[in-house]
Amino acid sequence: MRPQDRIKSWLGEPNTLTLFRVLAVPLVIMLLMVPNRFTCFLAAVIFSIAAITDYFDGLLARQRNMVSNLGKVMDPVADKLLVSSAFIMLTSLGWVPAWVVCVIIGRELAVSGLRSLMAQNQEDVSASNLGKLKTGFQIAAAIPLLIHYPVIGINIHAIGMFFLWGALIFTLWSGIDYFVRYRRLLRG
Repeated sequence: MRPQDRIKSWLGEPNTLTLFRVLAVPLVIMLLMVPNRFTCFLAAVIFSIAAITDYFDGLLARQRNMVSNLGKVMDPVADKLLVSSAFIMLTSLGWVPAWVVCVIIGRELAVSGLRSLMAQNQEDVSASNLGKLKTGFQIAAAIPLLIHYPVIGINIHAIGMFFLWGALIFTLWSGIDYFVRYRRLLRG
């Protein structure tokens, strides 16, 4: 196999796309350590590309019949790392309320613990539809919040805050839904 074919094949692997999301995290963090219009925009672009891979890794896995337990576990972990890191950096810059980020990350940690318990009991640990909606709102909030600065007179930050409140609602709703659906695992 030619090297370019090997690279193309490797990049077409669902777990490679998930790994890209993890590798994007330090780039976004470093860019936000020196916030200005350029670095924030670049952080938003990298974050957006990484977020898009969330859709494609699942699509590729299903199309190519490559769904794996590793993918089911690593996909939500990569999402949590990407989104949580961005929100933590946004909090450190004073651009989002810390308590909202604490609720979002707290829910992520709690559900991750529940997923671990689910995996031990051979339950399906793939994301629920509410969980996917939650992730969509979190991403929709993070992108304009990362851009932060006004663009052609539009208050991009306000758009991000609108989606952040929606993300908070879906974060709480999906977290409660997980714990209600799997409460039997918590009892035993």
